[in-house]
Amino acid sequence: MARRTIEERIARLEAQKKSLQARRSKQERTRDTRRKVLLGALVLQRLEAGHDPAFTKRLADWLRRELPPFLTRDADRALFADLIGSPAETPSTDDPAGQTEADGSEAARPQDAA
Repeated sequence: MARRTIEERIARLEAQKKSLQARRSKQERTRDTRRKVLLGALVLQRLEAGHDPAFTKRLADWLRRELPPFLTRDADRALFADLIGSPAETPSTDDPAGQTEADGSEAARPQDAA
């Protein structure tokens, strides 16, 4: 039986380490995503159930105040239009100049094409 050289053993162990680190990173991303989904589900459930009208109003007001600056992409703002108002009502941070075409539509931006 041929013994592996020290360099071969080190290379094999480094490959194992890299594989384990990648698996750990994937598990952490999965856990983070699950936490975000569950937290979002809780917030939406509280808004829809409305068992405590005062709390529901405060939560909705807070979301209308905090979400617009947090959502930087038009597609993200469109997802939350029912909570924050239509995208036309929300100032765009994608295009700080607020440039629009002559017909009132937003000018096409290269980053949106991707």
